[in-house]
Amino acid sequence: MEELLNKLRVCLADTFVMYYKAHSAHWNYTGANFPQYHDFFGKIYEELFDAIDTIAEHIRSLDGMAPNSLADIIASSNLMDSDRSDKEFLTDLLVANNRTLVSLLQAYQAAEAASELGVANFIQDRINIHQKHGWMLKATLK
Repeated sequence: MEELLNKLRVCLADTFVMYYKAHSAHWNYTGANFPQYHDFFGKIYEELFDAIDTIAEHIRSLDGMAPNSLADIIASSNLMDSDRSDKEFLTDLLVANNRTLVSLLQAYQAAEAASELGVANFIQDRINIHQKHGWMLKATLK
């Protein structure tokens, strides 16, 4: 069970950092098609924000503790912080999304191994959502 909890903590951390990256892009993007990008980044960060709480609740339902400091989140995340220009927001989010997918896949495997089917089902849904985020980010980069 500890392996699953650790994998879920990484998922939470990765999702939180990706959320912040998307929110930062929403705040700071300038240039051509600003309204479309502002809305696009807003949809991503809102979806991720909702997921953060649910991931933490899954950790707590398994009698684990969710990270309770930003230092814990940063230390647990596979994502790096970076300063971005307007053109780099999309690429940075795509990289973050791909790394978050990896942590979700690892958590899914741990959930199945622990016979936590409800958690595994939730993670499957998160994988599908991140696959869609990836598709939309890639299509926007073209």
